[in-house]
Amino acid sequence: MFGKGDVLILLAAFLSFLFSVSLWFGFGMTANKEAGVFVGLWVPSIIGTGIYFNLAMRRH
Repeated sequence: MFGKGDVLILLAAFLSFLFSVSLWFGFGMTANKEAGVFVGLWVPSIIGTGIYFNLAMRRH
């Protein structure tokens, strides 16, 4: 169902999400909401890049 590349993309997006939440709420550090939003924007970018490469590989 999911290939190794798909799992790696989803794992990277999920880790980015967790890092964003930790920055937003400041787990173990001072909360930095702006950095949390910035890192949170990585999630759709990572998923979009993964979709692009997945479609590009299927074309060839």
